[in-house]
Amino acid sequence: MKQPLGFLTLAFCLLVAVASPTPATVGHSGTSDFTRNANVTNPRPLVVWHGLGDSHSSPGMLQFVSMIKDIHPGIFVHSVYIEEELDADRKAGWLGNVNDQIEKVAGQLNEIEQLQNGFDAIGFSQAGQFFRAYIERYNSPPIHNLITFGSQHMGIADLPGCAPGPSYFWCIFARRAAERGVYGSWAQNNLIQAQYFRDPTRLPLYLASNNFLPDINNELPEDYSLPPTDAGHVTRNNTYKTNFLSLNKLILVIFTEDKTVVPKESAWFGSYAPPEQTSFSSLIQFMLSHTPLAPLSSLLGKFGWTDDKVIIPMRLQPMYLEDTIGLRTLDERGDVRLESCVGEHMRMADECWVDLVEEFCGGQL
Repeated sequence: MKQPLGFLTLAFCLLVAVASPTPATVGHSGTSDFTRNANVTNPRPLVVWHGLGDSHSSPGMLQFVSMIKDIHPGIFVHSVYIEEELDADRKAGWLGNVNDQIEKVAGQLNEIEQLQNGFDAIGFSQAGQFFRAYIERYNSPPIHNLITFGSQHMGIADLPGCAPGPSYFWCIFARRAAERGVYGSWAQNNLIQAQYFRDPTRLPLYLASNNFLPDINNELPEDYSLPPTDAGHVTRNNTYKTNFLSLNKLILVIFTEDKTVVPKESAWFGSYAPPEQTSFSSLIQFMLSHTPLAPLSSLLGKFGWTDDKVIIPMRLQPMYLEDTIGLRTLDERGDVRLESCVGEHMRMADECWVDLVEEFCGGQL
């Protein structure tokens, strides 16, 4: 049944009110313990992109940029914005067209003189897959190293959870209403999270209707033994693979106690298996335990492998096996790093991020 647009908007707004993700919280134990990269005379610039519920110059983002500059003296850092006004920029994390926003950011970066010879990038939460889309579609100026923290590279299979409390039943109501309309035309052009919502129980509808994630993942119905759809993508974009393979390093960071991103393994290109494949969970586990991926199998166990909701890890994803964006090639040449941060979504203690920033940001340009 078709839902009124106002009703669908109200449902998402209720979710914002009662289940809104919080901005990144960066650990700060004093910069005296940081390793200052003083030997680099011309550090490669860095671009950071905030996550959902945050803005380009929030106190947390300003603190993070300041700490980066302590680690890499003389580095140029740009914080991506969709809107210059802070409240409007925060709102743009919820409402808008992702494709239009990424095009806007591409123009923004192209106008910054300091970035023209390339830069490193850090994407917080949903900004991680947005940076990846920038690489695949534009990449001018080019990204050298990309670090993504708690991003949704294989989308989300559920909306933000509802915590017990006075708003619990309103939240449940809003979630159900939003899920029913998530693949409608209006949601796909106006609600950011709808544009990377990947429901494993409705893959044909996702492939036909989602206007963002299937595109940047170069997914086709044939990858899942599904018939071609009248809508959606019918061919792969080879430019995406070429551009993605220009990356030097891809660092994917998962939060071990993440309850905001469902499943949290999406940060590592993991996803829930479609229901018809869950009966193969023992087979998948067998494959993992009898291949060089065995360490990954044991690691995934720590992150909540369950028989009722089987996680397909990165190296068993059709998009990886078919190398649709070059992820497999990048991985096999040793340029994909899977890292973890202990804790909840975007709760970043120093030990979570400092070493990564020291190693993969601010190198000699």
